[in-house]
Amino acid sequence: MELFEWLTSTTWGESLMTLLVSMVPVIELRGGVPFGTALGLAPLHALVVCIIGNMIPIPFIIVYIRRIFQWMRRKSPKLNSLVDRLEAKAHLKGKKVTRYKYIGLWIFVAIPLPGTGAWTGALIAALLDMPLRKAVPSIFLGVVTAGLIMTLATGTVVAIFAP
Repeated sequence: MELFEWLTSTTWGESLMTLLVSMVPVIELRGGVPFGTALGLAPLHALVVCIIGNMIPIPFIIVYIRRIFQWMRRKSPKLNSLVDRLEAKAHLKGKKVTRYKYIGLWIFVAIPLPGTGAWTGALIAALLDMPLRKAVPSIFLGVVTAGLIMTLATGTVVAIFAP
């Protein structure tokens, strides 16, 4: 069996593709849930796979992003300006989180809008020096909340437009 065929015609393959989509910044779980459902996964299955995929990079981002940014700054002036933009975006969004701390982080990640999500939440947590053991549960709750919203929204859209 060809790899592409396996990825698109088996539950394991569809689950792997959905997991990988959910790990991508910007797309994350918000795109992974409709993607997995469109592939044919059951909504609950797609939701669980997307939560796992969205959460895999989070501890690494919180722990290592500052070191990665320092490395990027040393490598190139072009990368330096990219880091400046990413940090400015995180600080701007972090102002909302700072006031409410971990509850604010949960709500920020939970809102399924552009510019929010687990990746940005993890970046904010890192830049605000939030401890990993406190930031990860808040981000996880936000991912689960966003996942439930997206699963309900996907099911509603499918129900409206299904023949």
